[in-house]
Amino acid sequence: MVIDTAMLDKTTAVAKVVHHAAIPYRDLPTVFAQLGQQDGSAALAARFLCLTAARSGEVRHALWSEIDFEKQVWIVPAERMKAKREHRVPLTASTVSVLRRMEMLRSRSSADSLVFPGGKIGSPLSDVAVSKALHRAAGTKDVTIHGLRSSFRDWAAEETDFPREVAEMALAHAIGDKVEAAYRRGDLFSKRQEMMKQWEKFCLDDG
Repeated sequence: MVIDTAMLDKTTAVAKVVHHAAIPYRDLPTVFAQLGQQDGSAALAARFLCLTAARSGEVRHALWSEIDFEKQVWIVPAERMKAKREHRVPLTASTVSVLRRMEMLRSRSSADSLVFPGGKIGSPLSDVAVSKALHRAAGTKDVTIHGLRSSFRDWAAEETDFPREVAEMALAHAIGDKVEAAYRRGDLFSKRQEMMKQWEKFCLDDG
């Protein structure tokens, strides 16, 4: 049988996984504390990203209308999610604190609907600005904002007894198994609430 090597190359290219440089999760509390020493919305956005394990674009484009302070949940609409499914994110006390601080920074004159606005009304904070805040806190440019999700995933696997699917749901990963996806109706929200509270406690513990 003749194997088409060109086809194999194409397949490999499609299946290639990009790994984002991540902060070792044990070092994260120190970096998180350093973010707290910075002023401005970029550092606040980085803290929010860390605490929610969300993607940069989801956070930077977040709208105030998506935040429910009473129920302590942030509802990201399907059109802004990678998997194109609505995603509910539990809000802990620290994430609410970040949001309250952003409310204080919010310009009354502009009344921007974005939670983390950039320099122009209607434009979100840039990924570069948030990355710079993280680099300052970490003391290196060899880490990425997206890598915070990997730090969270490693922590969940190494330090908790939560089932794998709870962490995967927190990261809003698509379910690869079609049968499992068909039967998975809920979003494990109550379990994810507890997980994010434990993650918050870990991030705040800088020794």
